[in-house]
Amino acid sequence: MSRDALTLPSKQRVAGSNPAGRARSERYVTLGKCRGRGEDSIYWDEAKSCYVGAVSLGYSPSGTRIRKRVMARTKTEVREKLKKLHKQSENGVRPRRHHTVNDALDDWLETGLDGLAPSTVTVYRNTIAKALREELGTVELTKLTAAAVQKALANLATRVSTRTVQMAHNVLVRAIRHAERDDLVGRNVAALVKPPKGQGGGRPSKSLTLEQAASLMAAARGTRLEAYIVLSLLSGVRTEEARALRWDHVVAWVDGQYVPVLDAGFDHEQVAMFVWRAERAGGDTKTPESRRTLALPRKCVETLRDHRVRQARDRLAAGPLWQDHGLVFASAVGTPMDDHNVRRMFRAITEEAGLGTGWVPREMRHTFVSLLSARGVPVEAIALLAGAQSDGDDGAGLPAPDRACPYSRR
Repeated sequence: MSRDALTLPSKQRVAGSNPAGRARSERYVTLGKCRGRGEDSIYWDEAKSCYVGAVSLGYSPSGTRIRKRVMARTKTEVREKLKKLHKQSENGVRPRRHHTVNDALDDWLETGLDGLAPSTVTVYRNTIAKALREELGTVELTKLTAAAVQKALANLATRVSTRTVQMAHNVLVRAIRHAERDDLVGRNVAALVKPPKGQGGGRPSKSLTLEQAASLMAAARGTRLEAYIVLSLLSGVRTEEARALRWDHVVAWVDGQYVPVLDAGFDHEQVAMFVWRAERAGGDTKTPESRRTLALPRKCVETLRDHRVRQARDRLAAGPLWQDHGLVFASAVGTPMDDHNVRRMFRAITEEAGLGTGWVPREMRHTFVSLLSARGVPVEAIALLAGAQSDGDDGAGLPAPDRACPYSRR
C-alpha cells in the first residue's frame, strides 16, 4: 500500500478530501500529523457533500462534553467558523442552535416584564413584538446585524408613528440584553442603532386658552369631576397622580408641621398636597423628580372642601357597598376611578363647555404649563412645579413632607 494514500470506511473521520474519479463508497485522504486530544477536527462528510468541523468547548454542568459542529463547502470556511466558536467560548457565550429573534422575544416576554403595567405588557405582546417578528423573527440571533436592525426599523417607520418605532427599538434592545444575560449572544447590535422617525400621524399635543379653561371649570361646577378638573388645571398634576391622591396626603401647615386636613380642617393659611403616588405599576410616581409637595391655591382648597362633603354623601348613599380606599377621587362606592371613566366624564364636560369632545384629561396639565409660560414664569420654576426636574428640594419652596408630617404615610 502506498505511503501517500489510504482507503478508509466512509463513516470514519478523516482530514482530507474526496479525490476526483474515486468511487463514492470509498474515501481517500492524505495522511498528515495526527491531531492531539481535544483539538479541532475537520473532515469531509460524504452524505452532505461538505466539510465538517468539530470542536470541544469544555463540559456541561452535568459533566458531559460540549461538542459543536459547523459545516461549509471549503476547509477555509470551516476554520473561520471554528475560530468564531472559540472566540464565543472565550467570551462566555453559549449560543443555542437556531436561536432566533422570535425565541429571544419569547424569552423576554415570559420573564422580563415584571413590574410593568398590564396595559404596557399588552402593547408589548400584541403590537410591538408582533411587528418585530414580521421583520426579524426568523433571523438567528448570532447572525443578526446592526444593518438588519436598521433596515427593519426603517420599514416600520414607513407605516407607524415615531413613538411606535422607538418602542420597537427599545423592546428589541431589551430582548437581546436578556439573551446577553443568558450568554446566548456576544453583543447587543440593536443598541448600536438609532431609531428613525416614523409617520407624523400621532395625536398632536394641545392646551386650552385662559378663556377655555375658565369655561371648563364653569361647566364642571357641581359635577363629580369638578375638584379633579380644578386641581389639574391649577396645580399641573398628572392624571395618574390625581387618581392616586389620598386624603392623608392633602395637608395643612399647623404649628410647624403638616397635618392631614381630615384632622386639621381646611381653614388654614397654607394647605398643600403630597404628590407621592401615581396609578402606575408599583404605585410610584413617573420619575424621582415627580415626587413633590405642592402648595394649593385657595380655589383648589375650597373646591376640595366641597368635594369632601359630596364624597360623604356618596358614602351614606352607598351604605355597606362603600369601600374605603382613602382616595380623594373615587367612584360612587369608594373604589379607584378608571382612566376610561374619567375620560368619558371629562369629554361630557368639555362638550357642555362648548369645547367639543376632542380633549383628554392630560391636556389640562399642558394647559397649566402653557398658561404659566405665557405669563413669563421661568422654565425652571414650571418644571419644578410640574415634577419634571429636581433642584435638591422636595417641593416648591415647602418643608420636606418626610420631616414635617409624622401623620402621613406613603
